[in-house]
Amino acid sequence: MGDPKYSRKKSARPRNPWQRNLLKEELELVGSFGLRNKKELHVASTELSRIRKQARQLLAATTEIRTAREPVLLTSLSRKGIVTDDATLDNVLALNVSNFLERRLQTVVLRKGLARTPHQARQLVTHGHIAIGNNRINIPSYTVTRDEEPLVKMTDGSTFVLQEIVVPEPKSDTYGNPDEKEELESKEKPVEEKTEAKEEVKEKTEAKEEVK
Repeated sequence: MGDPKYSRKKSARPRNPWQRNLLKEELELVGSFGLRNKKELHVASTELSRIRKQARQLLAATTEIRTAREPVLLTSLSRKGIVTDDATLDNVLALNVSNFLERRLQTVVLRKGLARTPHQARQLVTHGHIAIGNNRINIPSYTVTRDEEPLVKMTDGSTFVLQEIVVPEPKSDTYGNPDEKEELESKEKPVEEKTEAKEEVKEKTEAKEEVK
């Protein structure tokens, strides 16, 4: 038998998880990116902390170590589409959690217009409707590299069809029933017109009585 495998934690909870601003920010990120729970957000936050720690260590390292390791870090982040090709360590320190969440397969599917909402994008990925090239990927948190992004598409055997939203044409008449229209228009007439009509009817009746 081989040695047992002890899996390491991929995420760490924040030190002060009950801060009001932090809770509000986490809730907005979970909703905007369609995350399943806060654990997925903590995974991205932990990865961000690890990358920033490497950048700080390189800034404090000697010239030889920095010359050897800085291109490796920047090339890796550029290949994943997190930073640009001409980025520096200062740009790495300015990254936030959204930069990592935007490279998830779920977010890329939504950005390419294959789904309407992030929750629908997650459903398409988990149900096997999304492929990268010839490989079907059913992991929403899969990190899409810059070279793989143009290859994201629907699978060949997918039966999912993105229906268009049909916007109803505005009706020329706001009232469906003409009787209702007349009734509402009569209610909207000013009180003076109604009193004048009553006086005209009264004068006609008096004239008829005089003739008799």
